[in-house]
Amino acid sequence: MDWISFLLDLLKILGGLIVGAVIGFFIARNYMKKYMKKNPPINEQMIKAMMTQMGRTPSQKQVNQMMKAMTKYMD
Repeated sequence: MDWISFLLDLLKILGGLIVGAVIGFFIARNYMKKYMKKNPPINEQMIKAMMTQMGRTPSQKQVNQMMKAMTKYMD
């Protein structure tokens, strides 16, 4: 058995796995960013309900400020 060819084959396999993992990570990250922008995890009704549960009556201005802060955080 030729050890040098075995080690080269092993390095090729490991290199391919590493490159595939890196490419897969960036593709998955890009997909999730698009998904979160299209379907945000929180909306205006959720903010209003949260502020009402805390004992505050939210104005539309406060809700808009919270939504702006959330969208800025998501970008």
